[in-house]
Amino acid sequence: MEDRVQGERGYTIKDLPISERPREKLYSYGPESLSNVELLAIIIRTGHKEDTAIDLAQRILAMDNRGLAHLLDTTVEQLMEIKGIGECKAAQILAAVEIGKRLNRWGAHDKIRVNSPIVLVNILMDEMRFLTKEYFKIAILDTKNQVIAVENISIGTLNASIVHPRDVFRAAIKKNANSIILVHNHPSGDPHPSNEDINITRRLVDVGELVGIKVLDHIIIGDNRYISFKERNLI
Repeated sequence: MEDRVQGERGYTIKDLPISERPREKLYSYGPESLSNVELLAIIIRTGHKEDTAIDLAQRILAMDNRGLAHLLDTTVEQLMEIKGIGECKAAQILAAVEIGKRLNRWGAHDKIRVNSPIVLVNILMDEMRFLTKEYFKIAILDTKNQVIAVENISIGTLNASIVHPRDVFRAAIKKNANSIILVHNHPSGDPHPSNEDINITRRLVDVGELVGIKVLDHIIIGDNRYISFKERNLI
């Protein structure tokens, strides 16, 4: 690497064999054949002086030991700390990540009926398991228990001042909910409910009975683990 920087001109992806160039591999074998680094290199498109797009992609994935998952909650400013990643490249990366989030959030539960907590867990686990803050969401269901939408209600440490019934049920009423399921993550990875989790759930269940929108369950997502209040007879 040092010889390349001080001596010869930096190489580009075009210097690689055709079979090893990310875009050509995608054309020939499909996107599923590419590694995380190669997919990210395609988004980045161009390198920087002595670094190829692949080099930059490797540096981005090495920023955090979560690898690709850390892009779920990174920022433009953090990406720009890497030499060769400017505002444009950082914006392209985060735009691609957001598209993935939305496809997972909306496309995955189109017409899906929730007859078990694992249905929502399968939809939301990949999105929520690596988050470094607590996100409180509600899954809004119709009369057939089909998912209408999943709405973000709050971000931060879960407490009664952040998760307010008016915000929860405003979102539910706006979407003509028949019922809702509460969902939040524990960044520690341990999904066991705290006393605050239990108290908030009881409060929202009581409000739901008053407004005619039943709270069916509260799911806490950890690192590839979850707990359902309904399964634990906590609701």
